[in-house]
Amino acid sequence: MSIVHRAIIFTFLLFAVNTSKGSIYHFSDSGNIQYIGKFIQIVEDSSGVLTFEQVRNSGKFEKSKDDIPNFKITKSTFWLKVEIENETYDPTVILTLAYPVLDDVEFYAPDNNGHYTVDITGEQLPITKRKFHNQNFIFDLNIPHGERRIYFIKIKSTEQILVPLSVGTYKAAFGSMNNQDIFTAIYFGIILVMMFYNLFVYISVRDKSYLFYVFYILFVGLTQLGLQGYSYRFFWPGSPWIANQSVILFPAVTGIFAIEFFKSFLQIKEYSRKFIWVLNFLNLFYILNCILSVFGKHQLSQQLLQPNALIASLIIVGMSVYAIRKRNRSAIFFLIAWLTFLIGIIVFIMKDVGVLPYNSFTNSILQIGSAIEVVVLSFALADRINIFRKEKEIFQAQTVAALQENERIVREQNVILEAKVTERTHELKIANDDLNTAMVELKEAETQLVESEKMASLGQLTAGIAHEINNPINFVSSNVKPLNRDVHILLDTITNFEKMLLDGGSIAERQKQIEDYKAEIDFDYLKIEIDQLLTGIDHGATRTAEIVKGLRIFSRLDEDDLKKADINEGLESTLVISNNLLGSLIHVEKKFGNLPLIECFPGKLNQVFLNMISNAIYAIKKKYNEISGGLLTITTEHDENNAYIKIADNGTGMDENTKKRLFEPFFTTKDVGEGTGLGLSISYNTIVKHNGQIKVNSEPGIGTEFIIILPLNHK
Repeated sequence: MSIVHRAIIFTFLLFAVNTSKGSIYHFSDSGNIQYIGKFIQIVEDSSGVLTFEQVRNSGKFEKSKDDIPNFKITKSTFWLKVEIENETYDPTVILTLAYPVLDDVEFYAPDNNGHYTVDITGEQLPITKRKFHNQNFIFDLNIPHGERRIYFIKIKSTEQILVPLSVGTYKAAFGSMNNQDIFTAIYFGIILVMMFYNLFVYISVRDKSYLFYVFYILFVGLTQLGLQGYSYRFFWPGSPWIANQSVILFPAVTGIFAIEFFKSFLQIKEYSRKFIWVLNFLNLFYILNCILSVFGKHQLSQQLLQPNALIASLIIVGMSVYAIRKRNRSAIFFLIAWLTFLIGIIVFIMKDVGVLPYNSFTNSILQIGSAIEVVVLSFALADRINIFRKEKEIFQAQTVAALQENERIVREQNVILEAKVTERTHELKIANDDLNTAMVELKEAETQLVESEKMASLGQLTAGIAHEINNPINFVSSNVKPLNRDVHILLDTITNFEKMLLDGGSIAERQKQIEDYKAEIDFDYLKIEIDQLLTGIDHGATRTAEIVKGLRIFSRLDEDDLKKADINEGLESTLVISNNLLGSLIHVEKKFGNLPLIECFPGKLNQVFLNMISNAIYAIKKKYNEISGGLLTITTEHDENNAYIKIADNGTGMDENTKKRLFEPFFTTKDVGEGTGLGLSISYNTIVKHNGQIKVNSEPGIGTEFIIILPLNHK
């Protein structure tokens, strides 16, 4: 180095010493790391806009009074200034900022020419991109023996800002960090052992308290690793976002499982349901913390997390004391474990606020407290197994006693029972005789009811036939008298023609007489009238024959015989019989498919068709009264195995309650005197006898559709 350069550096250092209000830190112990908090000078930039040059030339630095400066949770940016002189002969001096959750850290160091270079790091910079792949922020000072240099550090973070700055040689600093790594490894080993132990217990006993505790242990360990920066270093060194979120998410999830474990382990529901609501509300607050953190409200989430955790801890302590007073043995272990952890939290917080000094013990107290808590709670869960065993033994003893008592009671009751059995057997014999009599009477009543329904159908059938036959008969009888009159006129005409032929006279005279006579009797109209009368009589006779044929097909005197029958023909005959019910206002739409002959009881099926068609007509008339618009649709079709007969109307329809009771005997929606309630019940039994089914689709005000499914071959 030239004399000029040495002079420049000396002048710069002399100026820095003269303008500094702080003390110079003389690094003289190369065997240990040394905290230098009281040698730091601080400037708070509440606006966060000051540049390095502005801060460097500022005279607003104030000397720190703490070994570990604590700026709490704030939005301000802090500038630190420290002057260090290396009095050792080891130039490998490094500066360590052992607080890995700081978001942004900038380190300004002078070079040999007095110019400053900046090393930008912080939690937002992945560990893989740092010079030292460590969760702590490590800066190489490179101070030769006997030289003095001034360094600046800029810090900003959404979490609490704690500044544990230490100076040491490579060997001392990394030796200290290795010791911390070993301690953390032992801690996490304890966590894993307890976690897997309780997981195996859960698999054995299936008590969900153990499962909640397994997750609680897991997230306690992850929380401690996150606060110490180890999860960032080993699990996701290339993802600052996950590292930043884990500081909030892991403690929040830990709180959730702590509450769920507490509720299950101490069976809080047995003591107070109000506290269950309170604990559930705290869990919702933890979830809110997670949501705020994920959506970028990291600082707000951090500020809300701590009071929520404090409230939850106090409530858990209070409920544990209450459970102890209720003689819950498990609550004693839980309270000891929880208080141990709370003491660790209190010591950690007192270290953060400066009441207690920052050292290896206070910095690791959370790990120590949580490890003790985990072990004690594992003892509590192990003791719970003893409680279960004791309860099981008591239950078994009670069961044996109950069985012995039951055996004694059974012996006594057997004597009484034998006497009562004899007495009851006699009573049952009498009751059985009465029941047989009642069954006979019931069967007779059933037969009478079925016959009554048949007679009702027969009455309806008779009325329909009488009405249908009466129309064509009336038509014939009304044409007979005019036809008789016209025939007599023709006979008289023949007689008169004979007289005219016999009287003599010229052909012209006789022809004129004939024409005059034909005009007198209106012979041309007489021929037309006779033709019309004969046609009407023919139509009446044909219609009567059709009705008689339909009646013959419908009645099926061989209805008790199983035979092949044409279903379409049966439906046609049923429509003929029920034509008088249809009237002129109901339109019938027939969609008959080409059905094969079906093996069935034709007469019984015709009675089913008549019943359903008459019900459809009733529903249509009830809806439309004397107004046109009613529609009765009859459809037949088939597949390989079954025939389908669909009888649909656009009448009143029915609700679900009516559909459920439709085939019950004596259930009817008709007015008194209009129906027995047996028609559909008999129809249902008839279709079942054919190994078929009846399905009903109906909607109030829209209409009803009955679907009869019949196998093509009767089994």
